[in-house]
Amino acid sequence: MAFGEVGKFVEELPFAGRLSEREKDDLIAGTKAVTYAKGEHIHGGNENCTGVVFVNKGCIRAYMLSEEGREITLYRLYEGDFCMLSASCILEAVTFDVFIDAEEDTDAFLIKSSAFRQLTENNVYVENFALHTIVERFSDVMWTMQQILFMSMDKRLAVFLYDEAAKKGSNILKITHEQIARYIGSAREVVSRMLKYFANENIVSLSRNGITIEDKNKLLALTK
Repeated sequence: MAFGEVGKFVEELPFAGRLSEREKDDLIAGTKAVTYAKGEHIHGGNENCTGVVFVNKGCIRAYMLSEEGREITLYRLYEGDFCMLSASCILEAVTFDVFIDAEEDTDAFLIKSSAFRQLTENNVYVENFALHTIVERFSDVMWTMQQILFMSMDKRLAVFLYDEAAKKGSNILKITHEQIARYIGSAREVVSRMLKYFANENIVSLSRNGITIEDKNKLLALTK
């Protein structure tokens, strides 16, 4: 990706019209185009200040790790989404470890934490944008926690399968039981048992290639 693409990206930001020419120049200088391969680790562990990630194409996943090594997916971000938790050093209230990986081959723009911090400290419109984005992400996190704490396993799995089919635009989901377990914060064995129950009820069919939703109405009924 060329420098011109970074300039175009900055010009199309929601708050671009509220930036001075100096602020735009500083933001362009502090931004670069990046590419992440599927499965690549982006943030977490020793990297506590990766920067603000804007997904241009692809998908990234934010998750937490339990002491036992179990992953709990907090949210996934797609084209047009910003990830603020990858710049946790500018979010003083964030004291927990968040890990971020590329779910697919992903093209993105990465804004250095120092450049974004300077903008938020000096431009109220950028600060408001950052706060609004953070609130949206924490709303996603609270929805995830609500599912884990208060929803039964069959409902959580049904909600995930129904939403995933809607996102993909297909009733055929090429996904493993292990991946589903990471997304919904459960164990693979539990997911496999529940999927087998769904299959016995003719809601889904299972194969080595993934899961096919056979009766969307029955699946939808389980989500309510």
